[in-house]
Amino acid sequence: MRRSAAPSQGSQAKRPRFNVPFKTPCQSEPAPVPLEAPKRDIILTPKLSANKITTQASNETKDKSEKGFTRCLSNNAPVDKKESGIISQENCAKPCRYFAVMWCKLSKKKHKKWEGDAVLVTQGRNATLYDIEGKVIGKATGYKCTELEALKEDESLAVGGKEIQVMSLMTEDHFKSGKCFSSFEGTVKEPTVPERNIVPVAEKSFVNPLKGESITSTYCVTPRHDPSAPDALVMPRPNAAHQWHHNKKGLPIVDVVVDPYLSVHLRPHQREGVTFLYECVMGFRNLSGRGAILADDMGLGKTLQCLSLIWTLYKQGPYSGKPIIKRALIITPGSLVKNWFLEIKKWLGTERLRAFAVSSDNRIEEFLNTSIYPIVIISYEMFVRVYEKLQSLQFDIIICDEGHRLKNNNIKTTSLIASLPTQRRVVLTGTPIQNDLQEFFSIVEFCNPGLLGSSASFKRVFENPIVASRQPNASAEDLELGAERGSELSRITKQFVLRRTQDINTKYLPPKCEVVLFCKPSDLQLRLYCQMLQGKMFRSCLRSDGATHLVCIGALKKLCNHPSLVFSKATQADECPEDIEEVKIPQVDSVYSGLFPIFPPGYKEEMYAVHHAGKLKVLSEILAQIHKVSEKIVIVSNHTKTLDILQQFCSNCGYGFLRLDGQTSTNIRQEIVTKFNSKHSVEKVFLLSSKAGGVGLNLIGASRLLLYDIDWNPANDLQAMARVWRDGQKRKIYIYRLLTTGTIEEKIYQRQISKQGLSGAIMDLKKKREAQFSLEELRDLFSLNENTECDTHDLLKCHCDGQGETGASLGIPPPQTERSCQLGAVPTAQKSKTLGMEELLDWKHISGNKLQEKKDWLLGDAHSCVTFGFWQETNKEKTATSEM
Repeated sequence: MRRSAAPSQGSQAKRPRFNVPFKTPCQSEPAPVPLEAPKRDIILTPKLSANKITTQASNETKDKSEKGFTRCLSNNAPVDKKESGIISQENCAKPCRYFAVMWCKLSKKKHKKWEGDAVLVTQGRNATLYDIEGKVIGKATGYKCTELEALKEDESLAVGGKEIQVMSLMTEDHFKSGKCFSSFEGTVKEPTVPERNIVPVAEKSFVNPLKGESITSTYCVTPRHDPSAPDALVMPRPNAAHQWHHNKKGLPIVDVVVDPYLSVHLRPHQREGVTFLYECVMGFRNLSGRGAILADDMGLGKTLQCLSLIWTLYKQGPYSGKPIIKRALIITPGSLVKNWFLEIKKWLGTERLRAFAVSSDNRIEEFLNTSIYPIVIISYEMFVRVYEKLQSLQFDIIICDEGHRLKNNNIKTTSLIASLPTQRRVVLTGTPIQNDLQEFFSIVEFCNPGLLGSSASFKRVFENPIVASRQPNASAEDLELGAERGSELSRITKQFVLRRTQDINTKYLPPKCEVVLFCKPSDLQLRLYCQMLQGKMFRSCLRSDGATHLVCIGALKKLCNHPSLVFSKATQADECPEDIEEVKIPQVDSVYSGLFPIFPPGYKEEMYAVHHAGKLKVLSEILAQIHKVSEKIVIVSNHTKTLDILQQFCSNCGYGFLRLDGQTSTNIRQEIVTKFNSKHSVEKVFLLSSKAGGVGLNLIGASRLLLYDIDWNPANDLQAMARVWRDGQKRKIYIYRLLTTGTIEEKIYQRQISKQGLSGAIMDLKKKREAQFSLEELRDLFSLNENTECDTHDLLKCHCDGQGETGASLGIPPPQTERSCQLGAVPTAQKSKTLGMEELLDWKHISGNKLQEKKDWLLGDAHSCVTFGFWQETNKEKTATSEM
C-alpha cells in the first residue's frame, strides 16, 4: 500500500523525491516493460527536462541530486551565453504553438486558485503568456524544445512567475485573428431554450376562473398591415431564444410590416437598411448590445430609413403587436434640427407623428409639460445645456445624426449622451473613420458598450497590428498579422455596421461631371510665395520639431486664396525691427516678415483685386457665364475670411447671394436653404462654410458646386460635394475644384488621393500622426514648382499631352518606381505617394488651351488662367439616353 507524503517531507531538501510518485529515480530494479503513468499535472520549468521523467526505471543507480531532476519552481535561471546563438536559431526554425490556458501566481499550494483565462504561445525554447485583453503578462526562455513540443492538455508550466494549466490546443488562425481574446468575440452564443419541466401535482377538479364572463382578447393578434401585399416590407420574426427571454407571457407572434405609406418610397438599399436597423435594435443579431451604425455615403437616404424604423417601432411589435417604443430622442447638429422636423412632416405628416424641435423659440420646458410629442429633436449643444432636465425622461431609442461627432469618449457631449440608460442607439454618419481606428472605437463603444473591450485592449489587439501592417517598412509577419486582425475586426463590426457607397445610388441620380482645375498663380502671389519660403521661420521649422510648421502651412494656404489675407500680418511684421522681431511680436507674425515691400504701393486689404489671385480670376469667369444662363452655384470654403472676399466680389459684380457660416443662427439656417432651393429665388450664389454647413444640408437648387480651397481631411470635401448631387436633383451636376499650380495646394491634393483615392472610400485605417510631419514631408510641402503646368500630372509620368484622353486608354502603366526629386522630397516619400494616385490615370487629362472646347463647363475665358485639368463623368449614359 503506497503511503502519502508525510509532514516531515515538507522540507525543501526532501521534497524532490515525491515529484514523481509513480516511479522515483532512486529505484534501481529493472523494468523492461514501460508502465503507463497515471495522469496528473506536471509543472515544467526551464531547469526541468521533460524527457527525463519517464515511466521506465533506470538500470543505473543515480544520485538524488542528479542534474535535471531538480524541481525548480522559479524560471529565473539564466541561459548559458554560449547557447544563446543556438537558442535564437532554434526559435526561428521552430513553428509556434498556441494554447488556451488558465493561470495563477506561482505557488506551492496543492489546490490552485486560478485567476483567469489566458493564451500561451510557444516557439522553440520561448514561451509568452497573454491575458484575455491581449496584454503580455509573462515571458520565459530556456526551456528545452522537447518540453514545449510535448506540452499537452492538463499539463502545467511556469511562465514568468506565473503557473499555467493547459486547457486545449489552439489553431494559429484563432490567435492571429484575435478570436482567442474573449473581449472581442463580438457576438454572444445563442442560448439554448431549456425544456419546461412539468412537475406533477395532486389531481383536483378544474374550475374555470372566467365562468360566467365574456372572453375578450386584449391584444391585437393580426398584423397592422397586410404582410402578403405586393412589395410589403416584412420584418424578421424573433427566433426561439429571443422569445424565451422576451416573451415570458407567451404572447402570439405577429408579423411586423413597415407602413406601406413609407415602404412604397423605399429603394432596395433603403429596405435593406430598415431591416438591418430593426434586427440590431431588437436584439435579433445575437450581439451583446442593441446599437447600430448606419454608415452609408452621403445622399443615400439615412434620414428616411431612420424615420421608417421609428414609425414602425412606435406602432408595432412582434409580440401580439405591442409597440416597442414610446419616446425617441434625435440628436443632430444645430443646422439640421429644423431639417429633421421638416423631413418628419414631409414623410409622415403631423397627423401621424408629432415631433418637438428644441430651439430658442421652443424651450425644452414646453416638451416636459406635455405628452403629445413622442419624438424630441435637439442639437448636440442644446442637449448638453438641458441634460439635467432630460435625464428624468425615459427614451426608448436614441438617434445620433452626423455621429462622427462622438469620436472622442472624453468630451462632455459624448459622455453625457452615453450616460443615458437607453440601450437602443443608432448612429448615422457618412464618415465613421476620419483619422484613426481609435475614433471608430469611440463610436462603437457608444453604440454597444464593451463589445470591443477596453480602449487599451482594443489598441493592443487590433489598432497596433493593423497600423503596423500599413507602415512602409512592415515585415511579412506584420503584414500577415495586420491582415488577420483587420479581417476579424471587420467580421465583428459588420454585424452592427452597415455601409453602402454612392455606387448603389448612382443609377437614381443625374449625370455628374467632376473637374479639377489647376490655376496659374499671379505674379504677386509668386513673389510673395518665394519670399515666404526663403524666410527664417520656414528654414527654422525644417530644423526643429516644434509646431511652427502649422503656422507656415496656414500662411501658404491663405496666400493661395488671395494675397490680401496675408497683408495685415505683413504690415504688422514690417512695423517691428528685425532684430527684436522674435522677442516682441508673436511667432505667427514673423512668418510674414519681408512681405510688405513686395505689395504694390497703395495696396489696401479691402481691395480684393481679381487679378491678384489666380483662383479668383477663374471663379470670376465661371460666375459671369453662370449668370448668363441663370443657373445656381454653391461656393464652399474652409475659412470665413475667404468667404468675406467672395462676398465682397459678388456684391461688386451685382450677383445676388446667400451665405451660411458658423455665425449664422441655427434658427434661420433652414430658411436660408429653403429660399435658395426655391425656383423663384433671385440669389444664384450660395456661399457655404464647409465646417458649418458641409454636412446634412440639401442644396439641390444648385446645379454647380465649386470648392475654392482644399481641406486636409478628404472626408470634409466629400461631404461638401454631396450637398448638390443627391436625391431630388434633376439636372446634370458640375463640381469644380480649384488648385493653385505648383503650390502647397497641389501637395495637399496629392496627399488626399494617395491616402484614400478618388473613389470616395473614406474607411481609411491609417493612423494619423496629429500635427506631425517628417522632414521629407515638410520639404515637399515647402516647395514651389514654377516650371510646370501640373505637378500632379508630372508625378503620374503620363505622356498624354493633355489631349483629353485618359492615361489608361493610352496604355500608360501605373507608376512603379521613384521619380526624380521634383518636389524636393526623398524617394521613399514619393513611392508611398504614387501608390494611391494611379486612379488618376482613369480620369481624362486636358491642358489649359483645350479647355475652351468644353462649352458646358461655362469657363468663358478662364482657359488663359488654367494650366491643366483632370475630369471625369459619372452616369454619362444617362445624358445620351435623355438626348435620344
